[in-house]
Amino acid sequence: MNTHRTSTLLLALGASALAASVWIAAGAGAPVRRAPAEASSHNVKGRLTDEAADEAADRALALPLSAEGGRLRAAGRYGEAEPLLRQALALAEQAYGPEAPEVAAALNQLGMLDKYTGNFDEGERVYHRALAIAEKALSPEDPVVADIYHNLGGLEHARGRFAQGEPYARRAVEIRERTLGPDHADTAADLAALAALLDGQRKYREAERLYLRALAVFGRVYGEESYDVAININNLAALYHAQGRFAEAERYYLRSLALKEKLLGADHPDVAMTLNNMAVLYKSQGRYDDAAPLFGRALAIFERALDPTHPKVIACRANYTRLLATARAARTRNPKRGPGETARGRQVGAPSRR
Repeated sequence: MNTHRTSTLLLALGASALAASVWIAAGAGAPVRRAPAEASSHNVKGRLTDEAADEAADRALALPLSAEGGRLRAAGRYGEAEPLLRQALALAEQAYGPEAPEVAAALNQLGMLDKYTGNFDEGERVYHRALAIAEKALSPEDPVVADIYHNLGGLEHARGRFAQGEPYARRAVEIRERTLGPDHADTAADLAALAALLDGQRKYREAERLYLRALAVFGRVYGEESYDVAININNLAALYHAQGRFAEAERYYLRSLALKEKLLGADHPDVAMTLNNMAVLYKSQGRYDDAAPLFGRALAIFERALDPTHPKVIACRANYTRLLATARAARTRNPKRGPGETARGRQVGAPSRR
């Protein structure tokens, strides 16, 4: 499941955030510290004013830094995002206090990064701290609380713990439907997240219904070529693949891939996910010559963006290795097979389109 929810407390990125990111980058990721004031004849009132100014500066930096870190994470630039998000958290704690909603927002951003980099235990810890802060400082029905429940469900999905993630996702849907209504885009995001967890448990009928409901909302609100549409088309394709509905799966994977490449660029990790999924589909049909280049391209993208021990890198590499072994065995059994012909004896070219 690739959907995630960014806390609504975060400010939109502006010029101040760009300037802040340059400043932080120059410090090579070290925590922001101001030079100590020289000894002077300032009175107590003056020193308090200086402290207030420092606090105001921390507040001015924390949210834009978090937004910039979130932008880098969304772009797949995880190594660049981490120091900014950690500094944003430290500044938020200094400026607002450790139990403030702004700290929950910064923790939520960091939890999303932990999920994408495979640091699942740390992500769980961060999300639960954010949830405790948000429920106490805001309310159990606040949109920020729903965001964090959504993301906890996504974390469990990434771990393959689908049943454990389902209650989190259902809680997010409950909050969102009650506060925003059934046809809001945020509600649709929660429905899609729940669908992915149901899909993982083979509850295909309910999952498909929720995916299609979410897609209808996303298409109406964001347009048919939006990121949310691309992600959920990929997930719907995976569901059809699991049910053996191969033609529908291929059609949806191709559409998702085209949208992701257009919106994110050809080398984004989300693109690699759909490439890997398409390759698995082709392998399951014996279309080894179609699958191999997709696995190779997906693995190259993952290896550039992620740590070598990341689950996606390990899974894609294993998929590619098994494919090559299977293809070699097929050629050994049928050495007269023509170029481009699969082990099932059917010529393959470009994937079919409808």
